[in-house]
Amino acid sequence: MGTTDAFRPEPGGATAATSEPGGLLDLLSVAAVVLDERGRIVLWSPQAEKLFGWTAAEALGRYGARLLVSEEHLDQVLRLFAKVMGAGESWAGVFPARHKDGTPRLVEFRNMRLEDQSGGFYALGIATDQKILRHVERDLALSVGLIAQSPIGLAVLDTDLRFVMVNPALERIHGLPAEAHLGRRVGEALPRSDAAEIEAAMREVLETGTPLLDRFAVGRQGGAATDDTAQLVSYYRLEDPGGRTLGLATSVVDVTDRVRVNNETRRRTALIADASVLIGTTLDLDQTARELAEVVVPGLADVAAVDILDTILGTEHTAPAGQAAVFRALAVASADASDAVRAADPPGQIAQYAADRLVTRCVTTGRPVHIAHVRPEDLPRIARNEEAAGLLARAGLHSYMAVPLIARGEVLGALDLKRVGDSPPFGEDDVVLAGELAARAAVCIDNARWYQRERTSVLTLQRNLLPQRPPHLVGLEIAYRYQPAGAASQVGGDWFDVIPQDGDQSALVVGDVMGSGINAAAAMGQLRTAARTLAQLGLDPAQVLRHLDHTASGLDQMIATCLYAVYDPARGRVCVANAGHLPPALVRPGRRPVLLDLPAGAPLGVGGVPFESVGVDLAPGDELVLYTDGLVETRDQDIDTRLEALLTVLQDAPEDLEATCDLLLRTLRDGNDQDDVALLVARVTAPAEPVSPAG
Repeated sequence: MGTTDAFRPEPGGATAATSEPGGLLDLLSVAAVVLDERGRIVLWSPQAEKLFGWTAAEALGRYGARLLVSEEHLDQVLRLFAKVMGAGESWAGVFPARHKDGTPRLVEFRNMRLEDQSGGFYALGIATDQKILRHVERDLALSVGLIAQSPIGLAVLDTDLRFVMVNPALERIHGLPAEAHLGRRVGEALPRSDAAEIEAAMREVLETGTPLLDRFAVGRQGGAATDDTAQLVSYYRLEDPGGRTLGLATSVVDVTDRVRVNNETRRRTALIADASVLIGTTLDLDQTARELAEVVVPGLADVAAVDILDTILGTEHTAPAGQAAVFRALAVASADASDAVRAADPPGQIAQYAADRLVTRCVTTGRPVHIAHVRPEDLPRIARNEEAAGLLARAGLHSYMAVPLIARGEVLGALDLKRVGDSPPFGEDDVVLAGELAARAAVCIDNARWYQRERTSVLTLQRNLLPQRPPHLVGLEIAYRYQPAGAASQVGGDWFDVIPQDGDQSALVVGDVMGSGINAAAAMGQLRTAARTLAQLGLDPAQVLRHLDHTASGLDQMIATCLYAVYDPARGRVCVANAGHLPPALVRPGRRPVLLDLPAGAPLGVGGVPFESVGVDLAPGDELVLYTDGLVETRDQDIDTRLEALLTVLQDAPEDLEATCDLLLRTLRDGNDQDDVALLVARVTAPAEPVSPAG
């Protein structure tokens, strides 16, 4: 029987499926060699030619040992051949085979005895390059280890998109055992609303071969767990070495915790950013406290209250016996928790808390007080009284904390935070966040507190320096106003004065010291005093300004503008000198108001610049309007436009001078309170009368 017949496949076997080239066996390039009983090569596969270098024509009929084994290993090989052929034992191992080019090659062998129909024996040798085999073994071991031990969920689906393998990590992520996956499609194993979308994406990857990476998916787990999850899912097409599509691999990374942390981080960052922008927009203490309360609701708490120790405001309310702290409530904010709001101290109210109250402990120790889960017995230590405790219980208060407001090492008060209803309890991260917000806000509150103190002091000083009531002037009716700047600005150095002089003359003065605060107010007081002194000397207005310029030069480089006018009723004439100030308006009955054309002059304090007096005749009913720049200057309109607006208002001004002052302030100052204003309106009331001779 020839060798061809000896190795013909048996008939009646199962139908074999055709395998495309390029599979694992092709990758291993497994060579087949058959030897007869004498050791001669009788079959030689193409893979053997590739592995050993000999063609079939060169190898067939030759003794395998002589062809493939070096002399030093020949005896060992012959013994192994005899054992295989004689006893029928198989042998497997690594052996250095000789290549046609003479170099040794480590080859992985599997040797076994074959028997044909006539009882003849043959030796079958199956061999592959050891390096290739070890590489494949390592890859396979790595793949199996990674699949089994990886924290990433991994699965393999066939070309019909049915699960054929899932690893333990994916079982945990889906909350389903492997048996609940295998043989099922995604929509069958995981009843998700987006199952059709998922399978469409998988089908596209199968068809195109382009992987889909890190597809973000949010849903619910498929097993008993029902928590929302966040995952990064990737799909890859699986191919054999020949490029034939085997199916689809998917990887699933559970990023639920990461998303929660990121969301919390974004929430914290957003709150801190809001606090930086929204808290401290003004230097008004109450407004700053309201801004703090509104920033933390509802992002951090359902109810927030800002309470300041009354002692830091300087009012020094005395607590009754047994009370450890006195607070002034500044602000309360709520996310629709009416009962809890009614339990809080109303803004402006003085609240007295004993030493056992949690907010008292907070400001006494300078440390946060945190009760994650409020119990009924905690309510009396939180609420101001029994009624408030009942309101908090009805509101569903379940978590509480108080954070001290500390600025420049001083405890100013406390930020009181509550969660009610379905809100989660305060955690340690919330305490840290509240501390950061309180620290930022405390500086703004402290700035507002000190500003309020200074502003009150300066306003008191300034009002005391200005005229308290109109003096009686011959031939003039006057009205005046002083209006400080809004709460966001410092008190300025604007002033006016009305000074009776000898001979029934009257000096009218309006000035503006550059800058703000107590220094400007003090400089204003000195200039006003100097002006009043000089007014009694009967000097020409230009001479008065020259002396005031010398005075201002000695006030630590203080600069001021000033308009000085002297009205003489006997002559029906006013004499005016200007030191860098805006020109006064002249209002004559039946005519359009105009600005007096005066030399501008240099501001006081510049030094060495001459001043000039200009005379203007005035008739009964004529009015002079003196003012500082806070009345007309704005940031969005040029000064000429604003001066024209002043004249327009004066054209329709009422007869009453007090009403005229109110109209000017109301019309020109609407929304423009960044600077203080001094305003003086004088009207000629009667013809000049002769002055009595002295003596």
